[in-house]
Amino acid sequence: MIEIQSLSKRYGDLVAVDDLSLNVDDGELLVLLGGSGSGKTTTLKMVNRLIEPTAGRVMIDGQDVGGVPLHELRRRIGYVFQRVGLFPHMSVGENIAIPLTLIGWPPPRIQQRVDELLELVELSPGVSSDRRPSELSGGQKQRVGVARALAAAPHVMLLDEPFGALDPLTRDRLQQSFLNIRRQLKLTAIFVTHDMAEALLVGDRIGIMRDGKLIQIGTPRDLLHAPVDDYVRQLIETPMRQARIVDALLEDTSA
Repeated sequence: MIEIQSLSKRYGDLVAVDDLSLNVDDGELLVLLGGSGSGKTTTLKMVNRLIEPTAGRVMIDGQDVGGVPLHELRRRIGYVFQRVGLFPHMSVGENIAIPLTLIGWPPPRIQQRVDELLELVELSPGVSSDRRPSELSGGQKQRVGVARALAAAPHVMLLDEPFGALDPLTRDRLQQSFLNIRRQLKLTAIFVTHDMAEALLVGDRIGIMRDGKLIQIGTPRDLLHAPVDDYVRQLIETPMRQARIVDALLEDTSA
């Protein structure tokens, strides 16, 4: 379980995150949704201490992450972000192996784990392992990023708009692939996005942020049926309005 308790981050007079509290249950995927400057990515980065909080704390499985050495914390939490950050001079297999090399696994065990991970993210080990990142498509790079984040078998995953830069078809395939992986491995995850349609598709619950505050949290059904204010209502209505436009176009085509 992830417990965020009265978490705040200030930069001088700017309040990026303001007294945020929420829990993520074991095996749950919580989406943090909001526009630019809402505080969602800052919150995510405070969970694994890429950013240190001004106040409050984060607990993972009952342990305050502020007391965990950073190298140990980073091994326990997988992190996937939009710009994958693969090392261009390394092969795919070497990129995935980085966390395992750092914790001292022997080469044969590393190779076995790399092959397992490539299979898990639906990339052929025999074809993909020796390729360079420059030889991969955007979707393939993102799959490698997910594999690397899973290398040390973390229980917790953090994902910062991981599929936002991809074309719609690739994005949809990776969303479904990640959901299958998450269920298979029973991962606890926080997923940041600004896209309400994506939030509704992937989230067990959705937390909506604005100006550093959490303004509503609930299941997709909760938000659809009982938005707390006009801002949430507008977010919800955007994908619904787009769907109605598509339906109208289909009706015109069939008429």
